[in-house]
Amino acid sequence: MFLQSLRMTARDWRAGELRFLLVALVVAVSALSSVGFFIDRMRTGLERDAHQLLGADLLVNADDPVPERWREEARRRGLLVADFTQFQSMAQAGEGEDTQAKLAAVKAVSNGYPLRGQLTITTDTDAASRALGTKTTGIPEPGTVWVDANLLPALRTGVGGSIQLGEKTFRIAQLIAAEPDKGAGFANFAPRVMLSLQDLPATKLVDAFSRVAYRLQVASPSKNELAAVQAYEAWLRSDIKTGNVRGVRIETLENGRPEMRATLDRADSFLSLVGLLSAMLAAVAVAMAARRFMQRHLDACAMLRCLGMTQNQVGAMYLIEFTLVGLAGSLLGVLVGFGAHFILIELIGNLLPPDLPPVSPLPALQGVATGMLLLVGFALPPVLQLRNVPHNRVIRREAAAPQPLALATYGLGIGVFLALLLWQAGDTKIALMTAGGFLGGLAVFAFVAWLGLRGLRHLRGLFRHQAWRFAITSLQRRPGATVVQVVSLSLGLMALLILTVVRGDLMSAWRTATPPDAPNRFIINIQPEQAAGVEQQLRGADVKNVVLYPMIRGRFTALNGKPVTRDTYQDGEARRMAEREFNLSTMKDMPETNEIVAGSWYKDAPGVAEASVEQSLATRLKLKLGDVMRFDMGGIPVEAKITSLRKLEWGSMRANFFVIINPQAMVNAPKSYMTAFHLPNGAAMGNNDLTNTLSRNYPNLSVIDVSGIIRQLQDVLDQVVVAVEFLFTFTLASGVLVLYAALMGSQAERTREAGLLRALGATKGQLAQAQRIEFVLVGGLSGVLAATGAAAMGWALAEYAFKFAWRFEPQVWLAGVAVGAACALIGGWLGLRSVLRQPPLQTLREA
Repeated sequence: MFLQSLRMTARDWRAGELRFLLVALVVAVSALSSVGFFIDRMRTGLERDAHQLLGADLLVNADDPVPERWREEARRRGLLVADFTQFQSMAQAGEGEDTQAKLAAVKAVSNGYPLRGQLTITTDTDAASRALGTKTTGIPEPGTVWVDANLLPALRTGVGGSIQLGEKTFRIAQLIAAEPDKGAGFANFAPRVMLSLQDLPATKLVDAFSRVAYRLQVASPSKNELAAVQAYEAWLRSDIKTGNVRGVRIETLENGRPEMRATLDRADSFLSLVGLLSAMLAAVAVAMAARRFMQRHLDACAMLRCLGMTQNQVGAMYLIEFTLVGLAGSLLGVLVGFGAHFILIELIGNLLPPDLPPVSPLPALQGVATGMLLLVGFALPPVLQLRNVPHNRVIRREAAAPQPLALATYGLGIGVFLALLLWQAGDTKIALMTAGGFLGGLAVFAFVAWLGLRGLRHLRGLFRHQAWRFAITSLQRRPGATVVQVVSLSLGLMALLILTVVRGDLMSAWRTATPPDAPNRFIINIQPEQAAGVEQQLRGADVKNVVLYPMIRGRFTALNGKPVTRDTYQDGEARRMAEREFNLSTMKDMPETNEIVAGSWYKDAPGVAEASVEQSLATRLKLKLGDVMRFDMGGIPVEAKITSLRKLEWGSMRANFFVIINPQAMVNAPKSYMTAFHLPNGAAMGNNDLTNTLSRNYPNLSVIDVSGIIRQLQDVLDQVVVAVEFLFTFTLASGVLVLYAALMGSQAERTREAGLLRALGATKGQLAQAQRIEFVLVGGLSGVLAATGAAAMGWALAEYAFKFAWRFEPQVWLAGVAVGAACALIGGWLGLRSVLRQPPLQTLREA
């Protein structure tokens, strides 16, 4: 039987019967495996390089000096370690009456800092303002410091000048153009002064009562191997718990940098969406190809049955043939996908992270398994129908009704389809939403196509044109085939519209979440009497959307009347929050980048104090709607009832506050102001630098440049956008294949009908017009359905999965109708053009 199957496979290959199925499978598996290979390496690379924002793979944040045993254990495990100490202090320059002072964020670093990423330094002020300079792996030499450029005008000094920290004087050797792990916390908002850790004791700035943050950086020697870091993290958490060590927080990319985590999560969602669409189209393409194969082998199976083969033998022969084709197509698809992901890496060049991790075998195994699953789920039903072909089909051109077992396998196909989606997506929510959209679209498209066919009965006599009646009669003669064709065209076009028009809207919406004009400067410590002057100066510099936010320091002292101390909570981070002061704010309207997830925004009624709390803070401190929080604000107590929980858009880089209280309750609270704005690179150059001007006019202000963080977010975004754009081309190929399969599905039957009509006297012109009308009707209806489905899926994905604002665009429907009609016309012409050029007798013989 196996040898007979081999001979049948070779014969079908020579006759061209297997080529379409093989091409469908190769395109499907290559699309999925190229996505798999690239996503596997891209995700690993993005995760790895995003650790530059921590300066390490793992960061230990401690209130007290880090125990030496933690360093020793890390080194024993072969890990790299580096230390730095961070605090705020006054930096001074000049002598006598010319002395200038400025609050600075002091950072004392050890050799090896940072373990991930590199500092960028320069001696040119303009270059530093544009983050241009030389990357370095070194740290300041003893006796020297590296500083932020915006510290110089405040101290009226320059590179080569001197500044004093505590009791030691340092020479300014370099300007810091980019500091990868600076972060966006308020502790880093003052201008940076970086010195060698061995110089710190000489300053005498740190004693037992100093408010100092101690940091231990830990990283693997290999960027691509984090198992040792994860094992060390588990040991460290156990040691902290066993020793009851307080004031320690372990930061990773997951919890240390929420703005980058949000960007990477969105990247994963988009890459998952590409994998999903590829899987869906792959399933449809293989199913259409297998159905076409079955239809073209009905006569051959009937002949084999007449020659004595049993049903089981016929079924086994074709199962072996499909298994061979499946293995060949899967392996070839994996090879094509493997090569394609290298082409992608070559195409986008510098946008990719350097030294991508090596290829893992998992995507290759997934590709082969996917190919075989597609065959089992979508090619098995037609094969089981082949084994049930009756003997008398040789004489009577009738097909037997599908057997219950064959019908049951379609349920298997749907189950395999759903499992494949969940596997490829890695995101259950997006997988279920997208699967529901496609399966729901399948049912709706079939129902609308059936209604359309019924409606055509009444339109047959609408025109007296012969070609019109030919077209309507042809569509109604094959209701099942017509419905299948409309559904297949609609699904293929829907995917293509999602990948083109809707994809562009999704990508644009994602870019606006972290837009190029996101705020890159923050100003804090604006006193009430300075607010009008600062706002006027910003508006005079053409800064757009200037908004000053009140900022109030308050300590969380009680919850629902019960005092809150560090012992109230078991979680280490919750304890730290209970001890420190909160940065509160007050405003009438909710910030536009915030989203209410529970409750409702306060009404700001007189005599009532209401609070809106960020949801992650509420989770950590176990807060819920209706709880009453008491804050002490410089001796003024305020008790506020929680009326809403908010989700913040960290990637927007706008001013975000964990707790916002209504203005009526905060009238007497002592407050300063802050603002965030975008300053183009060109406005930050030369002596007229707005940042320097503000520092000179208002020496107490802290003007913070976060443009480096914006650039890091945009770099990750650009990498993923290019990856998604390229990966969409593979999915596009799958969609085109589905369209071709849908249009060619009824080619043989249409060829016989056209030959018969010509033999009965129909002219070439009448048949050509009838074909055009038929395909325009099918394509137009498919286009409308596809556009509606694409718009609905785009809205659902934007609203519930990616949390983007969505806007319906009418061009989606115009594009759907136009592309649907064009595809149907082109496919019909390609399939039936030979019928109109050759004699009817030849057509009937070949059919």
